[in-house]
Amino acid sequence: MSKIIFITGATSGFGEAAARKFAANGFRVIINGRRSEKLNELKKNLEEKYKNPVLTLPFDVQNEQAVSDAVKTIPAEWQQIDILFNNAGLALGRDLFADASMMDWNTMIDTNLKGLLYVTKAVLPFMISRKEGHIINMGSVAAKDVYERGNVYCATKAAVDSISKGMRIDLLKYNIKVTAIHPGAADTEFSIVRFKGDEESAKKIYEGYQPLTATDVADVVYYCSTLPPHVCINDLVLSSTQQANAIYLNKNPD
Repeated sequence: MSKIIFITGATSGFGEAAARKFAANGFRVIINGRRSEKLNELKKNLEEKYKNPVLTLPFDVQNEQAVSDAVKTIPAEWQQIDILFNNAGLALGRDLFADASMMDWNTMIDTNLKGLLYVTKAVLPFMISRKEGHIINMGSVAAKDVYERGNVYCATKAAVDSISKGMRIDLLKYNIKVTAIHPGAADTEFSIVRFKGDEESAKKIYEGYQPLTATDVADVVYYCSTLPPHVCINDLVLSSTQQANAIYLNKNPD
């Protein structure tokens, strides 16, 4: 039977691209997101195109009870989850610390940090019982370098980095791989969300250089998850050629 990947935040960006990549390569895919209509649309598209079954699991990762309840509804034939891709996450605002919104901070902490914990905790028993599995956590170059106006977003991604290291140690005895992937600038809905729907400001972020695409990141996720059983990429940072880290970009090169 084909392997199963569970992807959070699958309605756009890296999550959607990963769902397409894995479905195209014969995986059964569990897709999660808050937008049921988008999930159902993606399910229909993937099943028609790749002929592999897709299971939708709509819930908000911020809601601990909703996460627990949803995971409990996973049918027995879908419980052998081989890969958990903790992709759901966001940045909100580009404000200096003193001017930032507490609501934005809470949303980022509840999604990027608590959401990852809630989903992992709920799914983990399926992997522990078999003593195998792979958890892939979506970090960011912001986990490695703090930049102006990044404050709490950078902090949440640094926490993902630390949690990934802790998971890797604690889950070692269960033969469960843990990979943290840290992308640089990527042209997805991410910046539109960060700028709260201001598409013009979002587009300016990517002017003067070629950023990553969602497909680029999905390809890396797929590569990390399809290595031999004895090989694990623990920590991986990727960016476009014109980006050195979270701070330095070479825009409009000669």
